[in-house]
Amino acid sequence: MKIVSTRLIVVLLILFLFGCSAKKEQAVVGRSFNRIVSTAPSNTEIIVDLGMAHKLVAIDRHSADIEAPADYPQIPEGLPLLDFFYPDAEVILNLAPDLIIASGHNPTGTGDDPFRLLSEMGIPVVYISMSKTIDDIYNDITFIAELLQAEKAGEELIAKMKSEILQITDSIPATCSIYFEISAAPDMMTFGKDSFIHDMIFVIGARNIFENETWLVMPSAEAIIERNPDVILTNVNYLDDPIGEIKNRPGFNHINAVMNNRVYQIDTNSSVRASARIVLALRQMAEAVYSKQ
Repeated sequence: MKIVSTRLIVVLLILFLFGCSAKKEQAVVGRSFNRIVSTAPSNTEIIVDLGMAHKLVAIDRHSADIEAPADYPQIPEGLPLLDFFYPDAEVILNLAPDLIIASGHNPTGTGDDPFRLLSEMGIPVVYISMSKTIDDIYNDITFIAELLQAEKAGEELIAKMKSEILQITDSIPATCSIYFEISAAPDMMTFGKDSFIHDMIFVIGARNIFENETWLVMPSAEAIIERNPDVILTNVNYLDDPIGEIKNRPGFNHINAVMNNRVYQIDTNSSVRASARIVLALRQMAEAVYSKQ
């Protein structure tokens, strides 16, 4: 298996999780949109789960693997797949979209807006704001549902999500401490507060060992060992054996999670995309933390 640059993977994960200078344009609510471009997989998942996949005329490359639930319209085959940071404006223009649903991570590292010219040509562009909590994801679903005049579907999707989360958390036992890793050594990364991964850890009744840190955390091995988590979760998918890599790090044999064989892998997409599908990762987290003791 070819190992992609750790730095590249981590940057993409961070961008999936959070936007930068994102906003929601309320002015477009109430209009009818039938030709939609989605530039982020989290937004595409919401559109698909609202039953609106048939309105998509282009998606970003990272949305190519998204499937709709049974009996829902699937994403049409053969849609143009847009570059994550540099979507082809000419391709988009030729598709004659009436709405672009973007995310704050689409602007490049220089802050350039790849949709500025399209917006100036009169195509509405909506940037979905960054999601720091599960409640933020509910708000994103509500807003996109309003955009697509699918309010009832939005309410049903949120109600289903809340019900599934309640089932997961209904009989949570005593808390335990968790280290959730999104990038492996030597560039270890995790999240503190102000991230929905932190919120997910809290929701299942556990404690983030970096709960006093804010947003992106790049801990040393010593910091992780000192905090001695009961459970280690990783969503790293670019190594052949991410669990084995963690267990074999120098000094990690003294961590409770490693000594007790409580290191688990969590689905990558559902733990980094701010949509209703975080329920899958949440369920895996709860099972890892509580069902396998």
